[in-house]
Amino acid sequence: MIRILDNLMTRYLNNEEVVIFILLLISTLLVMAFWGGILAPVFIAVVFAFLLQGIISRCKKLGLSHNLSVTLVFIAFITVCGTFIGVMVPIIWKQAVRFVNDLPRMFGDLQAFIQALAQEHSSYVSQGAVDEVVNLLASEAATVGQWLLSYSLTSIPSLFSLMLYLVLVPLVMFFVLKDQAKIISYMTSWLPKERQMMRDISHEMNDQIANYIRGKVIEMIVVGVVTFAVFWFFDLRYSALLALLVGLSVLIPYIGAAGVTVPVVLVAFYQFGASNEFWYVFIAYLVVQALDGNVLVPLLFSEAVNLHPLAIIIAVLFFGGIWGFWGVFFAIPLATLVKAIINAWPRVNDQRLISDDKKA
Repeated sequence: MIRILDNLMTRYLNNEEVVIFILLLISTLLVMAFWGGILAPVFIAVVFAFLLQGIISRCKKLGLSHNLSVTLVFIAFITVCGTFIGVMVPIIWKQAVRFVNDLPRMFGDLQAFIQALAQEHSSYVSQGAVDEVVNLLASEAATVGQWLLSYSLTSIPSLFSLMLYLVLVPLVMFFVLKDQAKIISYMTSWLPKERQMMRDISHEMNDQIANYIRGKVIEMIVVGVVTFAVFWFFDLRYSALLALLVGLSVLIPYIGAAGVTVPVVLVAFYQFGASNEFWYVFIAYLVVQALDGNVLVPLLFSEAVNLHPLAIIIAVLFFGGIWGFWGVFFAIPLATLVKAIINAWPRVNDQRLISDDKKA
Protein backbone atom coordinates (compact mmCIF):
# COMPACT_ATOMS: atom_id res chain seq x y z
CA MET A 1 0.00 0.00 0.00
CA ILE A 2 2.81 2.39 0.92
CA ARG A 3 4.55 1.62 -2.39
CA ILE A 4 1.32 2.29 -4.35
CA LEU A 5 0.82 5.63 -2.60
CA ASP A 6 4.46 6.51 -3.21
CA ASN A 7 4.08 5.70 -6.93
CA LEU A 8 0.94 7.83 -7.14
CA MET A 9 2.65 10.75 -5.43
CA THR A 10 5.66 10.40 -7.72
CA ARG A 11 3.51 10.13 -10.84
CA TYR A 12 1.12 13.02 -10.25
CA LEU A 13 2.77 15.30 -7.65
CA ASN A 14 6.34 15.24 -8.83
CA ASN A 15 7.30 18.96 -9.00
CA GLU A 16 6.78 22.35 -7.40
CA GLU A 17 4.49 23.66 -10.13
CA VAL A 18 1.93 20.91 -9.55
CA VAL A 19 1.77 21.58 -5.80
CA ILE A 20 1.40 25.36 -6.32
CA PHE A 21 -1.30 24.80 -8.95
CA ILE A 22 -3.28 22.57 -6.57
CA LEU A 23 -3.05 25.19 -3.83
CA LEU A 24 -4.20 27.92 -6.23
CA LEU A 25 -7.10 25.80 -7.44
CA ILE A 26 -8.23 25.01 -3.89
CA SER A 27 -7.90 28.68 -2.88
CA THR A 28 -9.96 29.78 -5.89
CA LEU A 29 -12.71 27.27 -5.12
CA LEU A 30 -12.83 28.39 -1.47
CA VAL A 31 -13.04 32.06 -2.46
CA MET A 32 -15.88 31.35 -4.88
CA ALA A 33 -17.70 29.20 -2.33
CA PHE A 34 -17.53 31.66 0.58
CA TRP A 35 -17.29 35.07 -1.11
CA GLY A 36 -18.82 34.40 -4.53
CA GLY A 37 -21.88 36.54 -3.80
CA ILE A 38 -19.78 39.50 -2.67
CA LEU A 39 -17.46 39.27 -5.67
CA ALA A 40 -20.28 38.73 -8.18
CA PRO A 41 -19.84 42.22 -9.76
CA VAL A 42 -16.19 41.38 -10.43
CA PHE A 43 -17.13 38.06 -12.07
CA ILE A 44 -19.76 39.78 -14.23
CA ALA A 45 -17.25 42.46 -15.25
CA VAL A 46 -14.70 39.81 -16.23
CA VAL A 47 -17.34 38.05 -18.37
CA PHE A 48 -18.11 41.29 -20.23
CA ALA A 49 -14.37 41.98 -20.56
CA PHE A 50 -13.92 38.63 -22.30
CA LEU A 51 -16.86 39.52 -24.54
CA LEU A 52 -15.32 42.83 -25.65
CA GLN A 53 -11.68 41.72 -25.85
CA GLY A 54 -12.03 40.47 -29.44
CA ILE A 55 -13.47 43.82 -30.62
CA ILE A 56 -10.68 45.71 -28.87
CA SER A 57 -8.07 43.52 -30.56
CA ARG A 58 -9.59 44.28 -33.96
CA CYS A 59 -9.52 48.02 -33.22
CA LYS A 60 -5.85 47.79 -32.28
CA LYS A 61 -5.11 46.02 -35.56
CA LEU A 62 -6.58 49.05 -37.35
CA GLY A 63 -3.89 51.23 -35.78
CA LEU A 64 -5.74 52.61 -32.75
CA SER A 65 -3.96 52.77 -29.41
CA HIS A 66 -4.94 50.45 -26.57
CA ASN A 67 -6.50 53.17 -24.42
CA LEU A 68 -8.44 54.65 -27.34
CA SER A 69 -9.70 51.21 -28.41
CA VAL A 70 -10.84 50.42 -24.87
CA THR A 71 -12.58 53.79 -24.52
CA LEU A 72 -14.45 53.58 -27.85
CA VAL A 73 -15.56 49.97 -27.33
CA PHE A 74 -16.58 50.66 -23.73
CA ILE A 75 -18.68 53.71 -24.73
CA ALA A 76 -20.35 51.73 -27.55
CA PHE A 77 -21.12 48.87 -25.16
CA ILE A 78 -22.62 51.18 -22.53
CA THR A 79 -24.69 52.93 -25.22
CA VAL A 80 -26.12 49.65 -26.53
CA CYS A 81 -26.90 48.40 -23.02
CA GLY A 82 -28.49 51.73 -22.06
CA THR A 83 -30.65 51.71 -25.19
CA PHE A 84 -31.81 48.16 -24.50
CA ILE A 85 -32.63 49.00 -20.87
CA GLY A 86 -34.46 52.18 -21.83
CA VAL A 87 -36.49 50.71 -24.71
CA MET A 88 -36.99 46.98 -24.15
CA VAL A 89 -37.03 46.63 -20.37
CA PRO A 90 -40.25 48.68 -19.87
CA ILE A 91 -41.99 46.63 -22.58
CA ILE A 92 -40.82 43.34 -21.08
CA TRP A 93 -41.80 44.50 -17.59
CA LYS A 94 -45.36 45.35 -18.68
CA GLN A 95 -45.71 42.00 -20.44
CA ALA A 96 -44.36 40.19 -17.36
CA VAL A 97 -46.96 41.88 -15.14
CA ARG A 98 -49.79 40.93 -17.52
CA PHE A 99 -48.41 37.39 -17.77
CA VAL A 100 -48.45 36.99 -13.99
CA ASN A 101 -52.02 38.30 -13.82
CA ASP A 102 -53.19 35.94 -16.57
CA LEU A 103 -51.37 32.89 -15.21
CA PRO A 104 -54.27 31.57 -13.08
CA ARG A 105 -56.63 31.85 -16.07
CA MET A 106 -54.11 29.96 -18.22
CA PHE A 107 -54.09 27.06 -15.78
CA GLY A 108 -57.89 27.23 -15.56
CA ASP A 109 -58.28 26.97 -19.34
CA LEU A 110 -55.85 24.06 -19.41
CA GLN A 111 -57.81 22.26 -16.70
CA ALA A 112 -61.08 22.80 -18.56
CA PHE A 113 -59.52 21.49 -21.79
CA ILE A 114 -58.24 18.35 -20.07
CA GLN A 115 -61.60 17.67 -18.49
CA ALA A 116 -63.44 18.17 -21.80
CA LEU A 117 -60.95 15.95 -23.61
CA ALA A 118 -61.37 13.25 -20.97
CA GLN A 119 -65.17 13.35 -21.30
CA GLU A 120 -64.92 12.92 -25.06
CA HIS A 121 -62.63 9.90 -24.60
CA SER A 122 -64.04 8.53 -21.36
CA SER A 123 -63.62 4.98 -22.58
CA TYR A 124 -59.85 5.40 -22.84
CA VAL A 125 -59.09 7.69 -19.88
CA SER A 126 -60.28 7.11 -16.32
CA GLN A 127 -61.86 9.95 -14.39
CA GLY A 128 -59.51 9.32 -11.47
CA ALA A 129 -56.45 10.01 -13.63
CA VAL A 130 -58.04 13.20 -14.96
CA ASP A 131 -58.84 14.40 -11.45
CA GLU A 132 -55.25 13.72 -10.41
CA VAL A 133 -53.88 15.78 -13.30
CA VAL A 134 -56.34 18.62 -12.63
CA ASN A 135 -55.46 18.67 -8.93
CA LEU A 136 -51.78 18.70 -9.82
CA LEU A 137 -52.27 21.71 -12.11
CA ALA A 138 -54.24 23.52 -9.41
CA SER A 139 -51.49 22.80 -6.89
CA GLU A 140 -48.81 24.05 -9.26
CA ALA A 141 -50.80 27.22 -9.96
CA ALA A 142 -51.08 27.89 -6.22
CA THR A 143 -47.36 27.24 -5.75
CA VAL A 144 -46.43 29.61 -8.56
CA GLY A 145 -48.73 32.28 -7.15
CA GLN A 146 -47.20 31.99 -3.67
CA TRP A 147 -43.68 32.15 -5.13
CA LEU A 148 -44.52 35.26 -7.13
CA LEU A 149 -46.01 36.92 -4.07
CA SER A 150 -43.00 36.14 -1.88
CA TYR A 151 -40.63 37.25 -4.63
CA SER A 152 -42.43 40.58 -5.01
CA LEU A 153 -42.21 41.20 -1.25
CA THR A 154 -38.45 40.58 -1.24
CA SER A 155 -37.69 42.51 -4.44
CA ILE A 156 -36.73 45.80 -2.74
CA PRO A 157 -33.26 44.62 -1.59
CA SER A 158 -32.65 43.08 -5.02
CA LEU A 159 -33.50 46.40 -6.67
CA PHE A 160 -30.88 48.10 -4.50
CA SER A 161 -28.36 45.43 -5.48
CA LEU A 162 -29.26 45.94 -9.13
CA MET A 163 -28.56 49.65 -8.88
CA LEU A 164 -25.25 48.87 -7.19
CA TYR A 165 -24.35 46.43 -9.98
CA LEU A 166 -25.18 49.03 -12.62
CA VAL A 167 -22.44 51.23 -11.13
CA LEU A 168 -19.82 48.68 -10.09
CA VAL A 169 -19.87 46.35 -13.10
CA PRO A 170 -19.08 49.00 -15.78
CA LEU A 171 -16.44 50.57 -13.53
CA VAL A 172 -14.65 47.27 -12.83
CA MET A 173 -15.01 46.19 -16.47
CA PHE A 174 -13.34 49.40 -17.73
CA PHE A 175 -10.31 48.97 -15.46
CA VAL A 176 -10.02 45.27 -16.31
CA LEU A 177 -9.95 46.11 -20.01
CA LYS A 178 -7.62 49.08 -19.60
CA ASP A 179 -5.06 47.49 -17.22
CA GLN A 180 -5.36 43.87 -18.30
CA ALA A 181 -1.62 43.50 -19.01
CA LYS A 182 -0.66 45.01 -15.64
CA ILE A 183 -3.11 42.80 -13.75
CA ILE A 184 -1.85 39.63 -15.44
CA SER A 185 1.78 40.65 -14.92
CA TYR A 186 1.18 41.26 -11.22
CA MET A 187 -0.64 37.96 -10.71
CA THR A 188 1.97 35.90 -12.58
CA SER A 189 4.82 37.53 -10.62
CA TRP A 190 3.79 35.41 -7.62
CA LEU A 191 4.07 32.18 -9.62
CA PRO A 192 7.24 30.13 -10.17
CA LYS A 193 9.23 30.91 -13.31
CA GLU A 194 8.98 27.33 -14.54
CA ARG A 195 5.25 26.90 -15.11
CA GLN A 196 4.81 25.17 -18.45
CA MET A 197 1.72 23.25 -17.31
CA MET A 198 0.03 26.46 -16.08
CA ARG A 199 0.87 28.20 -19.38
CA ASP A 200 -0.64 25.35 -21.39
CA ILE A 201 -3.81 25.33 -19.31
CA SER A 202 -4.15 29.14 -19.26
CA HIS A 203 -3.64 29.49 -23.03
CA GLU A 204 -6.19 26.80 -23.80
CA MET A 205 -8.74 28.10 -21.31
CA ASN A 206 -8.29 31.73 -22.34
CA ASP A 207 -9.22 30.88 -25.91
CA GLN A 208 -12.00 28.52 -24.91
CA ILE A 209 -13.66 30.86 -22.40
CA ALA A 210 -13.42 33.85 -24.74
CA ASN A 211 -14.90 31.87 -27.64
CA TYR A 212 -17.58 30.40 -25.40
CA ILE A 213 -18.72 33.73 -23.95
CA ARG A 214 -18.77 35.49 -27.32
CA GLY A 215 -20.51 32.54 -28.95
CA LYS A 216 -23.15 32.30 -26.22
CA VAL A 217 -23.91 36.02 -26.37
CA ILE A 218 -24.24 35.92 -30.17
CA GLU A 219 -26.42 32.81 -29.95
CA MET A 220 -28.60 34.41 -27.28
CA ILE A 221 -29.11 37.57 -29.35
CA VAL A 222 -29.81 35.72 -32.62
CA VAL A 223 -32.21 33.21 -31.06
CA GLY A 224 -34.01 35.94 -29.10
CA VAL A 225 -34.43 38.23 -32.12
CA VAL A 226 -35.57 35.44 -34.45
CA THR A 227 -37.99 34.11 -31.84
CA PHE A 228 -39.42 37.58 -31.29
CA ALA A 229 -39.92 37.99 -35.06
CA VAL A 230 -41.73 34.64 -35.25
CA PHE A 231 -43.98 35.37 -32.27
CA TRP A 232 -44.68 38.91 -33.53
CA PHE A 233 -45.64 37.48 -36.94
CA PHE A 234 -48.23 35.21 -35.30
CA ASP A 235 -49.32 38.06 -32.99
CA LEU A 236 -48.58 35.95 -29.92
CA ARG A 237 -49.10 37.66 -26.57
CA TYR A 238 -46.08 38.46 -24.40
CA SER A 239 -43.86 38.04 -27.47
CA ALA A 240 -41.03 40.19 -26.06
CA LEU A 241 -41.08 38.41 -22.69
CA LEU A 242 -41.17 34.94 -24.25
CA ALA A 243 -38.42 35.86 -26.74
CA LEU A 244 -36.25 37.02 -23.84
CA LEU A 245 -36.84 33.73 -22.01
CA VAL A 246 -36.03 31.71 -25.14
CA GLY A 247 -32.86 33.74 -25.68
CA LEU A 248 -31.73 33.24 -22.08
CA SER A 249 -32.53 29.53 -22.25
CA VAL A 250 -29.52 28.92 -24.53
CA LEU A 251 -27.29 29.58 -21.50
CA ILE A 252 -28.40 26.21 -20.10
CA PRO A 253 -27.61 23.46 -22.65
CA TYR A 254 -30.47 21.04 -23.35
CA ILE A 255 -32.29 21.73 -20.06
CA GLY A 256 -33.04 25.39 -20.84
CA ALA A 257 -34.74 24.65 -24.16
CA ALA A 258 -36.96 22.04 -22.53
CA GLY A 259 -37.90 24.33 -19.64
CA VAL A 260 -38.78 27.40 -21.72
CA THR A 261 -41.07 25.33 -23.95
CA VAL A 262 -43.63 25.14 -21.12
CA PRO A 263 -44.51 28.88 -20.96
CA VAL A 264 -44.45 29.15 -24.76
CA VAL A 265 -46.94 26.30 -25.14
CA LEU A 266 -49.04 27.57 -22.23
CA VAL A 267 -49.37 31.08 -23.67
CA ALA A 268 -50.06 29.82 -27.21
CA PHE A 269 -52.75 27.47 -25.94
CA TYR A 270 -54.29 30.20 -23.75
CA GLN A 271 -54.51 32.55 -26.74
CA PHE A 272 -55.41 30.20 -29.61
CA GLY A 273 -56.72 27.06 -27.93
CA ALA A 274 -56.35 23.76 -29.79
CA SER A 275 -56.67 25.49 -33.18
CA ASN A 276 -54.48 25.56 -36.26
CA GLU A 277 -52.84 28.80 -35.09
CA PHE A 278 -51.60 27.03 -31.96
CA TRP A 279 -49.92 24.33 -34.03
CA TYR A 280 -48.43 26.90 -36.41
CA VAL A 281 -46.82 28.72 -33.49
CA PHE A 282 -45.61 25.48 -31.93
CA ILE A 283 -44.12 24.17 -35.18
CA ALA A 284 -42.43 27.51 -35.89
CA TYR A 285 -40.95 27.46 -32.38
CA LEU A 286 -39.63 23.93 -32.92
CA VAL A 287 -38.07 25.04 -36.23
CA VAL A 288 -36.24 27.87 -34.45
CA GLN A 289 -34.95 25.43 -31.82
CA ALA A 290 -33.87 22.96 -34.51
CA LEU A 291 -32.00 25.65 -36.48
CA ASP A 292 -30.30 26.79 -33.30
CA GLY A 293 -29.11 23.31 -32.35
CA ASN A 294 -28.16 22.07 -35.80
CA VAL A 295 -26.95 25.20 -37.61
CA LEU A 296 -26.13 28.09 -35.28
CA VAL A 297 -24.41 26.15 -32.48
CA PRO A 298 -22.05 24.19 -34.78
CA LEU A 299 -21.24 27.42 -36.62
CA LEU A 300 -20.43 29.41 -33.47
CA PHE A 301 -18.71 26.65 -31.47
CA SER A 302 -16.91 24.78 -34.24
CA GLU A 303 -13.53 25.52 -32.58
CA ALA A 304 -14.65 24.61 -29.07
CA VAL A 305 -13.44 21.48 -27.33
CA ASN A 306 -15.68 18.59 -28.18
CA LEU A 307 -17.50 17.35 -25.08
CA HIS A 308 -19.94 14.49 -24.96
CA PRO A 309 -23.57 15.59 -24.33
CA LEU A 310 -23.66 13.42 -21.20
CA ALA A 311 -20.56 15.22 -19.88
CA ILE A 312 -22.25 18.60 -20.56
CA ILE A 313 -25.44 17.59 -18.73
CA ILE A 314 -23.45 16.29 -15.75
CA ALA A 315 -21.39 19.50 -15.71
CA VAL A 316 -24.55 21.65 -15.79
CA LEU A 317 -26.12 19.72 -12.90
CA PHE A 318 -22.92 19.57 -10.83
CA PHE A 319 -21.63 23.12 -11.19
CA GLY A 320 -25.15 24.57 -11.20
CA GLY A 321 -25.84 22.84 -7.90
CA ILE A 322 -22.66 24.33 -6.42
CA TRP A 323 -22.67 27.90 -7.80
CA GLY A 324 -26.19 28.42 -9.10
CA PHE A 325 -26.55 30.59 -12.23
CA TRP A 326 -22.82 31.16 -12.69
CA GLY A 327 -22.16 27.45 -12.35
CA VAL A 328 -24.68 26.79 -15.11
CA PHE A 329 -23.28 29.58 -17.30
CA PHE A 330 -19.70 28.35 -16.97
CA ALA A 331 -20.51 24.63 -16.90
CA ILE A 332 -18.96 23.95 -20.32
CA PRO A 333 -15.78 26.05 -19.71
CA LEU A 334 -15.37 24.41 -16.29
CA ALA A 335 -15.76 20.96 -17.82
CA THR A 336 -13.22 21.98 -20.45
CA LEU A 337 -10.92 23.17 -17.65
CA VAL A 338 -11.09 19.76 -16.00
CA LYS A 339 -10.25 18.13 -19.31
CA ALA A 340 -7.38 20.56 -19.95
CA ILE A 341 -5.92 19.90 -16.49
CA ILE A 342 -6.05 16.15 -17.05
CA ASN A 343 -4.35 16.48 -20.45
CA ALA A 344 -1.66 18.93 -19.27
CA TRP A 345 -0.87 17.28 -15.93
CA PRO A 346 2.82 16.23 -15.88
CA ARG A 347 3.41 12.53 -15.29
CA VAL A 348 6.46 10.44 -14.71
CA ASN A 349 6.94 7.73 -17.35
CA ASP A 350 5.03 4.61 -16.34
CA GLN A 351 7.76 2.29 -17.63
CA ARG A 352 10.30 3.87 -15.27
CA LEU A 353 7.94 3.32 -12.35
CA ILE A 354 7.52 -0.34 -13.34
CA SER A 355 11.27 -0.84 -13.56
CA ASP A 356 11.73 0.81 -10.16
CA ASP A 357 9.16 -1.57 -8.69
CA LYS A 358 11.00 -4.57 -10.09
CA LYS A 359 14.30 -3.34 -8.66
CA ALA A 360 12.68 -2.89 -5.30
